[in-house]
Amino acid sequence: METTIRKVDKEQVWELRHKVMWTHKDYDYIKLEDDHLAIHFGLFKEDILISVISLFINNEEGQFRKFTTVEQEQGKGYGSVLLNYVLKEAKIYGVKRIWCNARKNKVNFYKKFGLQETHSSFIKEGKSYIIMEKYL
Repeated sequence: METTIRKVDKEQVWELRHKVMWTHKDYDYIKLEDDHLAIHFGLFKEDILISVISLFINNEEGQFRKFTTVEQEQGKGYGSVLLNYVLKEAKIYGVKRIWCNARKNKVNFYKKFGLQETHSSFIKEGKSYIIMEKYL
């Protein structure tokens, strides 16, 4: 299976976010106020967008948000390939610290990439999150 990663438009990201993350919410719910400032990356499997992640850079800090992969393709390593790519890209953009709001049940996934748990956590929409970070 041939895969490619490239920058994508926020509208492509919105479509996948809604389809995978928040299908029960209105379409506008998945849009972030500052999506126009992000660098959006998509992983394509044979020209079909199957995984997306949005990188927000502020000075030397980067946050990746709304990282998702279509359900039938989860667990096959596509998300790992995309996250590795984005971590390398962040470094190229001069990011020194990258972080995310990780769902508690995904903490071990992010640890494989060198992210560490912080002491900050919160609950949103009934889901528990912890902030994880990595210095690049």
